[in-house]
Amino acid sequence: MRSSDWYLTEDVDDFLTRAGGFLRSRPAAHVMQLTWAERVRVRGAGAFARVPVFGVLEENGEVSGTFYHLPPRTLGLSPLSPEQADTLAARLAGLGHTPASVGADHDTATAFAEAWQRHTGATPKLRDVRVRLYRLGTLTPPKPHPTGRARVLGERDLGEAVFWCGEFAKAVGEDVTVDADSWASTRYADKTYTLWETPDGTPVSIAGMNPLIGGQVQVDIVYTPAHLRGHGYAAAVSTAVSRAALATGAQEVVLFADQSNPTSNALYQRLGYEALSDWSGYGFTSAMPD
Repeated sequence: MRSSDWYLTEDVDDFLTRAGGFLRSRPAAHVMQLTWAERVRVRGAGAFARVPVFGVLEENGEVSGTFYHLPPRTLGLSPLSPEQADTLAARLAGLGHTPASVGADHDTATAFAEAWQRHTGATPKLRDVRVRLYRLGTLTPPKPHPTGRARVLGERDLGEAVFWCGEFAKAVGEDVTVDADSWASTRYADKTYTLWETPDGTPVSIAGMNPLIGGQVQVDIVYTPAHLRGHGYAAAVSTAVSRAALATGAQEVVLFADQSNPTSNALYQRLGYEALSDWSGYGFTSAMPD
């Protein structure tokens, strides 16, 4: 191996052996790398449409970057310099890889999109939805706090989880089917969900959290139906889930928020979440033939 080179593997355990320490050293910046590697490890490569591919950039014997690709899903990158992104684009193009899109922090995603265009002629298009990554500082519960209670959904509550996640997916325009048959194959299946219920037991808001991975928990999703917003339900359920995440022993609790939604961004900041970085995605058109 040269002093600077990308190592590719289809073995997630091999990937984590090489890059696990690097990813855990900055878990917030590597939240998607840790999350998808764990999903592949738990579910097995056969659970995905095509074999996942992982990559590790080793420079002078030290790991300095990673990627994951779950075709036909997006190519996900750790923070990379423009030079590192260019070497990855050249390597993937040379091997005939054809990612349909890339997602990462904005600077990294932009650097790779430009490099991919140079090496393949594919035209990158910045996606409309851009998100901001937040990390919890000191949790600050909302005041006033709405009346009601938090209820954690268990195995016997699968129907409720399927319904609420389906409603969330429709609200954000996610192109996915969420029902009892497809549940296990969706990104929603490995989360723990909490409902906020009014005093009479009516569910009004939901929040989910991923398992503890690399000392970190990601809060994902938070959703309140449009006609129930403005009553503090999202703040209440987000607080409950953030507390639950801390109770797992997480050193860091993170979440993503749509930058175009000032209400949710302001809410998370009031609860004690601090902005870390902005993330973007690019789709590619007229890419290299498969």
